[in-house]
Order: sequence, then C-alpha cells, then structure tokens
Amino acid sequence: MLTGIEEVDWASLGHAYGPADDVPGMLHGLASPDPGERELALDGMYGAVHHQGDVYDSTLACIPFLLELVADPEVQDRGGIVELLTSIGGIDLSGEDGLDELDPDDEDFIPAANYAMAAAAVAAGADVFLGLVGDPDCEVRLAAPCALASLHPDPAGVLTLLRERLTVERDTEVRLALVEAVGRIARRHESLRDETVDWLGWLTRAAHAPGLRLAALAQLARCAPGEVPDDVVERVTRLLDEVRTAPPETAAPESSRPSAPTFAGQVRELFAEHAAGRATPWTDELMRTLHTALDDRVEDRIALILAQLRSPDRCRRADAIWLSGGLIRVWRGGYEEMVRLIGAQLADPDPRLREAATSFLEGLFELTGPATDALAALLAAHAGRPDRPEWEEWADRPEDEPGAPDVRGRALLALTRSGDARAVPLLARALVEPEVRRDLLYAVPTLGPAAAPLAPLLRRRLARVDLDDRLYEHAAPLLHALASVRGVQAMPEVLRVLRGAPPNRRDWVQEAALRTLSAFGPAAREAITDARLLLESESAAVSAQAALTLWAVEGDREAVLPTLVAWLGPNATAPDRCAAARALGAIGPAAASSAPALLPGLTALDLWVRVRSAAALWRVSGDAAAALPVLLAAWEENRHARVDIAECLAEMGPEAVEARWVIRSELARPRRHNVRESGYSSHDVHEDEKLLTFCRAALDRMER
Repeated sequence: MLTGIEEVDWASLGHAYGPADDVPGMLHGLASPDPGERELALDGMYGAVHHQGDVYDSTLACIPFLLELVADPEVQDRGGIVELLTSIGGIDLSGEDGLDELDPDDEDFIPAANYAMAAAAVAAGADVFLGLVGDPDCEVRLAAPCALASLHPDPAGVLTLLRERLTVERDTEVRLALVEAVGRIARRHESLRDETVDWLGWLTRAAHAPGLRLAALAQLARCAPGEVPDDVVERVTRLLDEVRTAPPETAAPESSRPSAPTFAGQVRELFAEHAAGRATPWTDELMRTLHTALDDRVEDRIALILAQLRSPDRCRRADAIWLSGGLIRVWRGGYEEMVRLIGAQLADPDPRLREAATSFLEGLFELTGPATDALAALLAAHAGRPDRPEWEEWADRPEDEPGAPDVRGRALLALTRSGDARAVPLLARALVEPEVRRDLLYAVPTLGPAAAPLAPLLRRRLARVDLDDRLYEHAAPLLHALASVRGVQAMPEVLRVLRGAPPNRRDWVQEAALRTLSAFGPAAREAITDARLLLESESAAVSAQAALTLWAVEGDREAVLPTLVAWLGPNATAPDRCAAARALGAIGPAAASSAPALLPGLTALDLWVRVRSAAALWRVSGDAAAALPVLLAAWEENRHARVDIAECLAEMGPEAVEARWVIRSELARPRRHNVRESGYSSHDVHEDEKLLTFCRAALDRMER
C-alpha cells in the first residue's frame, strides 16, 4: 500500500502551512486501523493539503495515493476519501476564469494550473469510482455517485451505470444520491440533458417511494425549470405527506467513529444533531434543492412553505422556517400569511422550533406585523409574579433553560423592531439587567413616542458607563436610544460622555454624543460651548455634527455654514465632503448660500460624494435640474445608494417626474435590490422595504 510514497521529495513541496514533509504521515493515517487516527488524518488533509479548497503541488502529489486508498477494500472510511478527491478534482475552470483566459504572468495562473492538473489527474484515475457504486460500505456508495458525475470522463457511461444501479440499490439516502448525480450530469453535459430530463420526468410519475419521486422532481426543476409541472405545490405537498405517513425505514447503523476534536467531526456532530428525532432527515435537503431550482417562482415557493408550516410534523415546520429566511431575504412578495404561521410556532413547546421562529422574525422589522400578537404572548408568558417587580423574574430565569434566553431576547428584538408599543415595558425590564443587547437599544427609535418612558432608565444606564477604552461600544447604543426618545433629562450624562471621551475612538464617541445633543434641540443650550470647540475638530464628522448641534440649539446659520463649506474644499477627502454635505442638507433652505460650494461635488470621482452633494443641493436650494441627473446616474451605478436617492426623489415630488420610469421599474422588480452573492445583513430586508416605501411615496407625489 502507498507504493512509492518514500520516493516523493515531500519536503520540497508545500501546503497551506509550509513544507509538506508531514503529508506521508497523513496518508498513512488515512489507512490506519484506528478510527481516531483516520479522522485526524482526514482533517489534516482538508486543513493543510486542501486548505479552503486550494490545490498545492503537494495536493497533486497526493492524488495517486488517495486513488490507491480508495481502491483498497481493506481501508475503512473510504467515503471520506472519495469526497476529498471529488473536491480536489472538481474545480470548474470553464468560463471567464478558465486557464486559457489567464496570462502566465498573472498571479492566479499557478493556482488555476494546479486546479486543471488536479482535475486531469483525478479524471485519469476515475475508473476506480465505477466499482464503488456497489461497495458494501454504505458511506462509500453514498459518496461515489457525485464523484462519478463530477469527475469521470465518460458521462454517458456513468449515466447508464447510475440509472441501472438505482434498480438494485436499497438504501434510501444512496438512492437519493444517485438521482442527484444524474441531475448533475444533465447540468454539466448539454448533449445528455434531454435524455436525462425525460428520465427524471418519468421517475416523478413512476411507482417509486415518495422520497425518490420528490428527489426526481427537485432535480427536474434544476435541470429544466420549464418542465416543472404547474401543480408542483400540490405534488410536493402530497409527496411530503406520503413520506411522513410511510412506515419507518430501518435505521442505518450509527457511525463507530469516536468523537474527535476535528472540523470534520464537528460537522458530523452538527448533522447528527440536526437529524435527531427525524425519521427522514434528507427531506430538508431535497426541499432546499427544490427551492433553489424554483428560484423566482415566489408564489409557488410561498405556497410550499405554507403547506409545510401547516404540517403536524414539527421538523417539517422548522425546515419551512429556515427556508422562509432564504426566500424573504432575496425576493419581494406577499408574506403576511407566512409570517403569521411562523409566529404561531412560538406557542409550540419545542424550544428548537421557537428558536427558529424568533431567529426569522427578528430580521423582519415592519413585516413582522402578522406575528406581533404571538411575540407579545410569548413574552407575556415570562412575566413576573405579582409579588415582586417583573424585571427581577426576567433577570432571574436560569440561563441554561433550553432555548429560553436566546428566544426571549430575539422575540423582544422582533417585537421592538416591529414598532409595537407592547415592547416598551419589556425593554424597561431588560434595561435593569446587568447586560442588555446592543441591537435592542438601536431598535428603540422604531417605537416612536411610545418609547419616551424609557428615558430615565437609559439615563441611569449611561451614568454607569465607564469612561474607558470601551466607551464607544457601551455608550453609543444608549446615546442612539436617548436621541430617539428626546431624553433631555440625560443632558448631564451625555455631556459627561462627550467631555470624558478617551483617545480610543474619541471621534466616534464625540460624534455620537453630539448627535444626541442635536436631537435635544434648544433644550441643549448647556452644550453650546462644547459644540463650538468641536466645530474646529480635525474630524469632519465631528465638526459637521457639532455644526448641526449648534444649529439645532441656536438656529444661527452664520455660526456654522463657513465651517461646513470649508469641508467641501478641493483638499478635503471624500468622507469629509460627504459629512459636510449631509449636514448642509439637514439644515435645508437656511443653508442656501452653500449651494455654489456643493456644485463641484456633482462631478466628483467618488459616487457617494456625488449622491450626498446632489441631495444636499436639492435640500438647500431646490435645484432639481442640477441634482436629478446626478441622482439617476448614481441609481444605475450603485444599487446600494438607492435608498438615499429614493428618499430624496420622494421629497422632490413633481420636480422629479423624469425619474418616474426608474421608480416604476424598481417597484416592478421582484428581487430585492441589495441581495448579496454571499452573506447577508440582519437589516437587508428592512433596507429594501424602506426603498419600496420611498419609491411608493415618490410615485404618489409625482402622479398627484
């Protein structure tokens, strides 16, 4: 076994962490009779030799030995090695990033060349996977179909093999893997697509187990969306019901692998935890595949989720909630009933279901409306006894109560962000706890005037904040909340923070404190001296906010306009010019004399300088003719500027009638404007809903 491994000069090769002289030990570890050694060796391969999907020269040198290990039936846990080879050789280099498109001098050329050589090397030995589809080891059979579909150079032969194997395979998850691999071949090889689509369509109608028909339907949707039947919702709902009521399958033997401190081990434990208590854990992945394939068929996807949310199976309902998050973050639609049903899950005794529901609801803000009664009921269930203050009961509940702390916090955040006044007394309890969530404080403005009773508690909490290097982290959320409730009684505490700001993030602290003082308006006269001093700050953000504070307190434009205009000069940075422009726009027509200084910003290289300058120009002078073309150009150039632009267009009203087609196009677009290719923010849905609100307001004013 591993013949010739000593002949490789491993020390001259490298991986993610340096010389690859430790790789022979990993390869031998993969063949060890000890399951713990095998686990550590596989983790080392992913962690160093194939780190984050990279292919090094040592990775290429490993391929023949990995293929040899896969071919040896005496080696245990070969399924993991098959998956490793599939990952190493499965990088798709077609398209713009292909090797042929790269200059040999490009820094990406060598990595791309390594990927290409890895794909060729694994493909050259891919016949070894043909014999694995009937291997006695279920994990090997589970990994083999994807390897064949991704790596074997004879896709037509593989397609035939996979379809034949489906007639004799008895393990449900392996059968699903065979169908998925068939779908993968259809997507990768156009010449085989029609044949495969016909077969998948037949499989959805054949007298097979409901799980297999559901898998075929999911793959059909991915390969040929146009072939998905119109009654897909009814079919899928019926299949899920059949899966739920089918006799239980024989449970697969539990893995004999020991618990190991490895990434692979942690992932396996997470999957095991997710599958706990589920008779058919694979339906979750099938539904995710189907939703991905249905893509912009939002109404069908909502209908599927509603059917799952009405299921008597808690696991189905939990899966539906997670699918809802992926749907609502990407697509606009009518989600009222979906939100209501997710809110209804808060009454379920299963803590995992409640956690899933609150995790979804906390990111909805104004869309939470249909679930606010359920949120309030959940939070009321944790109210204190009548013989002592409610907040003590809130604080005294054990942190290890299953799911309770996180569920309560998320539920309160969701209720607060929805603007529901029932959150106010609950926030009052939270404010006397030793720790309070920052996002709860940042959500206070959504409550409007109803949050006024929180001012004394916010003041008390701000008074206890230490003036140390973590001042901004602790004070900024409190200052934000105090500004929204106009907590003028906290003036001494706000000034204490302003004057005691440490060097660490001093500008940030000062800007936050000044913003709060601005919100206090004329009542903040005690801050005039501080604001005048900070008007001369070297930070444009602080200086601009000091100007707004003075304007809010005194209303003396002559005292602040020269400073703001100076920050618009040719030597100012883009952030400086943006800060000054925003401040001038906030002052409005009283700053009309600053209009000439804003004009150069309309042609600045930086997009945000152009947007801020154009918006400010309109607000100070009403010059729509100069501002509107700049705003419309920026609208097309950067979608993330659209919320600010739409707000300005709504203010312009009839003056922005030329933008009507832009507004109508945005309102007709089904996809949210700020969807990201990877990752998301908890405020993404809220920001898109703000955009839609501004667009509707703008269109309404234009068409009056």
